[in-house]
Amino acid sequence: MLLVPLAACATGPLPPSARLPPDVVSAAQDPMRSAILSSAFTFNRASSPAERTRAAALVEFLATDYRWDWRWVEYTPTTGPALEAARNELHTAFGIAPSASPQAVVDGLMGASRSLELGNPPTLPPTVFTQPTLTLASLSRPAELPATRIATAMMERELHRIDTERFSGGGPGGSGGGGGGAHP
Repeated sequence: MLLVPLAACATGPLPPSARLPPDVVSAAQDPMRSAILSSAFTFNRASSPAERTRAAALVEFLATDYRWDWRWVEYTPTTGPALEAARNELHTAFGIAPSASPQAVVDGLMGASRSLELGNPPTLPPTVFTQPTLTLASLSRPAELPATRIATAMMERELHRIDTERFSGGGPGGSGGGGGGAHP
């Protein structure tokens, strides 16, 4: 609420945003934390095409979210570029239109994931998936995604580091009092 007046003062267009569907994260969970842990788990082990497609939607959300969520300030500065590299890698692997909005990408990937879970052919909105043959091949035979594996593992390590600093009472450089974290 405190940032709303500041947003009115901003010049130029605001960065895009995306939300996860309600069935991905319950109201009691933190969407960012859940997306980090789920995507790292999925991309760093053998997983089904439906799981990988869902995790790709989570990475899209995170790559969009880090521009908005104040908590990203605690992550190392290399996390944002790693997320962007993962997002670009996923867009290339899944044949996603460069002009597709982040929300359309999240929704398209989640819809494809749900179809795969049910054993149905995925519906691929042409405004999101401009190369359906490539997309279907990627969905059935997941590609190696090194940038995505690295970025999701990095986010998970950073999340654990920040939690450790917060809950041990000390941030970098001293004994803190519960608010710790690596603020610049």
